[in-house]
Amino acid sequence: MARTILVVDDEPTLRETVAEALDADGFTVVTAADGRDALARFREQRPDLVVLDLMLPELSGIEVCRIIRQESGVPILMLTAKSSEVDKVVGLELGADDYVTKPFSLRELTARIRALLRRTDQPSAEGPAAVSLGDLTVDLAGHRLLRDGVQVPLKPKVFELLAFLLRHPGQVFSREQLLEQVWGYDYAGETRTVDVHVHWLRAAIEPDPASPTLVHTVRGVGYVFRRPA
Repeated sequence: MARTILVVDDEPTLRETVAEALDADGFTVVTAADGRDALARFREQRPDLVVLDLMLPELSGIEVCRIIRQESGVPILMLTAKSSEVDKVVGLELGADDYVTKPFSLRELTARIRALLRRTDQPSAEGPAAVSLGDLTVDLAGHRLLRDGVQVPLKPKVFELLAFLLRHPGQVFSREQLLEQVWGYDYAGETRTVDVHVHWLRAAIEPDPASPTLVHTVRGVGYVFRRPA
């Protein structure tokens, strides 16, 4: 059965071009031109993924992202202007899974959509149900991070990053490798997404995020998870 993609953008030419490309690629496409219509279409169609522009009339893409994430864990791929670094970070904080910067190639967009859908379909890797890190417990089976038994809020993709690193202690991964393994694509584009999520992960699990003892930076290479001695 064809997967349904909701494409939300107020630029008619871009919206129609993306819709035609996805349709040609075998997806069922639903479109919306403003934030309020986007929420209505989302609730009616229950798409498998949302492509969401952040600059929208009626209701901003940021607000649409926030509301959708309250209602569903559906993958959200943001479309952002090249200069809107703040919007990218805010969107990711609200639970978006990835972003593409305008102008973008349709090939890149399709690759990222397929990657997000693969991540949604992929079963969790086998391993321990929970990992203890001092006062922290990483409940891998339940997708929860606990500190002294109290759940610590963690964005879904940040938890996936933590779970992946926990399953590969001592192994150094480049940003590109983490994009492929955690986000599910090997597109050699912006890797800032990884840095932002590592920043959030450290804020959640490190006693002093400025001097990490768990998730270390390997200069010129990437990141590695090491248990403290």
